[in-house]
Amino acid sequence: MLRVGVIGMGPIGNRHAMIYKEDSLAELVGVCDINKERADAAAERWGVPAFYDAQQMLASLAPDLCSVTTGGYEYSSDHYLPTMQALEAGCHVLGEKPISNEIEKGEEMVAKAKEKGVCYAINLNHRFTPAAYLAKQWQNEGLLGHLLFINMSMWIKNPAESSRYYMIKALNPHTVDVMRHFCGDVEAVQCFVTTAPGRTIWTTAHFSMRFKNGMVGGLTASYDIERGHPMERCEVAGTKGRFIIDDMWREVTFYPAGDFVKRVYSNPVFGGMRDFEDTFRNRIHKFLEEVTNGVPPDQIDGSGADGLAAQKVLHAAIESAETESVVYVK
Repeated sequence: MLRVGVIGMGPIGNRHAMIYKEDSLAELVGVCDINKERADAAAERWGVPAFYDAQQMLASLAPDLCSVTTGGYEYSSDHYLPTMQALEAGCHVLGEKPISNEIEKGEEMVAKAKEKGVCYAINLNHRFTPAAYLAKQWQNEGLLGHLLFINMSMWIKNPAESSRYYMIKALNPHTVDVMRHFCGDVEAVQCFVTTAPGRTIWTTAHFSMRFKNGMVGGLTASYDIERGHPMERCEVAGTKGRFIIDDMWREVTFYPAGDFVKRVYSNPVFGGMRDFEDTFRNRIHKFLEEVTNGVPPDQIDGSGADGLAAQKVLHAAIESAETESVVYVK
């Protein structure tokens, strides 16, 4: 059983703590937040000690694994310090997305994990669903044939604003990760943005992408659509067929070329995923399994390197929107 601490006790941090308390592979041993009231409330709620400094928690408890669920500017500026502290202490880390709002700091975190030989992952939870697993299985079995294109979309109603780039940096690590999961590395991107009435930041964007394997694709993302509507859709097509994933776990459909009989997986009423929170359960349990089973750090599913690669695509998209040009991903 892995001894686990959670750093950053907002709503997401408390969700992580709850899931660790439920999981047979984990023992929650401490919570930490620089806000004393939040740390104390979480400690009382989950029955573990409270800390107000990550370094102190790491020194006192020596956890095997930490979730870093801090926020900050662009919902990610506070990830860097506690992640580096935990990695330096030899702790496996599951970080919230985005990995960082600064590429250089993301690179440092990934490099530190490699230096220390520990597992570093990002909560890219949208790929950890039965529907996504089945779609990947179909792809690996060659049912899609030669891959051609991907269409991706995601939208939620989010009134929060910080920088003009907030929607691109904070929402789209998920979408780009799903695209990379099925299509590989992105080579080039061109991004167009718009701002909805009453907003001050870019709130809707369309990204055109070319992948290193020759695939092409598009992504539409928005902070302007009500949450009651379908939230996410992914379509991947090849010469032998295509699949569509609706809302991460709700359904995946395979349409074989030249055959009017399709395959459909629908989330079952009994024994299936209950809600969005289950994507967190699946993702966290997968990381606990991988660490428990000694999976090499460079083979972790949804790794820090994956989170960094997604963020590099998004930074290239920002550059593209600013310069109205095609930008190659560095």
